[in-house]
Amino acid sequence: MSHSSTTPGPARTDAVPARREHGPRLTLVVLALAQAMLVIDLTVVNVALPVMSAELGIDPALAGWAIAAYAVPFGGLLILGGRLTDVFGARRMLLAGLSVFTAASLVAGLAPDAAWLVGARAAQGVGAALLSPAALATLLHRFQGPARNRALGVWSAIGGAGAAVGVLLGGLLAGGPGWRWIFFINLPVGVLVALAVPAVVGTAVLGARPRGRIDVAGALLATAGIAALVASFTVGEIVEPWAGVAIALGGVALLAAFVGVERRAPEPLVRLGLLRSRPVATGSLLMLVATGLLVGGFVMFSFELQVGAGWGPIPTGLAFLPIALGVVLGAQLAGHAVGSVGARPVAAVALLVGAAGLALAAVAIATGLAEGVAVAGMSVAAAGLGAGFVCASTTTLARVDHAEAGTASGVLSSSHEIGSAVGVSAFSAILASGSGVGFATAAIVAAVAALLAAVVVPSGTTMATGGAARGMH
Repeated sequence: MSHSSTTPGPARTDAVPARREHGPRLTLVVLALAQAMLVIDLTVVNVALPVMSAELGIDPALAGWAIAAYAVPFGGLLILGGRLTDVFGARRMLLAGLSVFTAASLVAGLAPDAAWLVGARAAQGVGAALLSPAALATLLHRFQGPARNRALGVWSAIGGAGAAVGVLLGGLLAGGPGWRWIFFINLPVGVLVALAVPAVVGTAVLGARPRGRIDVAGALLATAGIAALVASFTVGEIVEPWAGVAIALGGVALLAAFVGVERRAPEPLVRLGLLRSRPVATGSLLMLVATGLLVGGFVMFSFELQVGAGWGPIPTGLAFLPIALGVVLGAQLAGHAVGSVGARPVAAVALLVGAAGLALAAVAIATGLAEGVAVAGMSVAAAGLGAGFVCASTTTLARVDHAEAGTASGVLSSSHEIGSAVGVSAFSAILASGSGVGFATAAIVAAVAALLAAVVVPSGTTMATGGAARGMH
């Protein structure tokens, strides 16, 4: 991967030099807590949506906007959030994102009607887009070599397991103290993380960096383009399919204009060479596929348990506990394996395991086997796809220069959000033919992706230390 030179500028730091930093383990815990809040909020509303809609008087046809209002700004602003991290520093963006997200969570929990809820969810998405790339960039700066692979394993486990935990938590809270607590629970976590950030994120982690400018035109085009792609799937599902297609085409046009602007910009929002590099391109695609299969599978499985099997919110939520554990196990195993044998074989095996688990779930549902068999199949699939998250993260980020860590993190996170939107929309449409058909389709997609991963994912191990990798080509 080639790197453009960075024009020297007045160095600055992002913290008081005298402040002592705490150990990497505490840093990882704090960053994981922050990311867990964001990922959980993507799915925590799903199970609670019927109760929430009834209390606030939301039309069932429009209830999906309580989810989309969060996902659209989250996905659309991630690249800008990453660039802001590179320019202004991770500590500032961590605290800014936390402040916006936590305050918006309070407003959402107190929302008196649908308009307040949707507005607060949108503000949560803005805060999440500032926070997530800053947290991942901090991880990249703090961990090197094998420790980075293990840290990315934890990060990837949060990304996958958080979605499952969101369903579990949503079911428990909606069936217990009430749906408003799915937002109130963010308050103590947000405050705790905000208090810990100054102690764990310091100058030794982030170092001095040159000042830069924000490419405003590029930021507007990238944000609008990605937001349109994410929104198109919800619009197509809630309004009309043709409206979703029109918005998606508009998003593609905006992103094409973004590329044109970036070619001429003296300080682009994203260096096009970064996007064209094989590790970033293939890692981002792998993240999109793995996320689409996992989150889409969660939607189908939640629907199957509640509508097909007649389970309530709490039993449905509890069924996702072993699935969440599967993601964590798969991610941890992959975090160690990638450093030894490289991302290519691990990604291929991970997707094959995911395909096998999805196939087992499809057979269990189609033949009327006990729901426990389907839960086992989803847990196996979650382990494989959780390992796929690690492969995507290490492939994308292993050789990224520190100066572009925030931007690369935003690109990877954007793939995660677009994958979620594609998975939810595609598999929700397939549900009309039955969830068994949906899981069979997902298994086929995972198997095909495994074959492609065995060819296109860069080979070699990922032992990067901030810009170079060993033996990868």
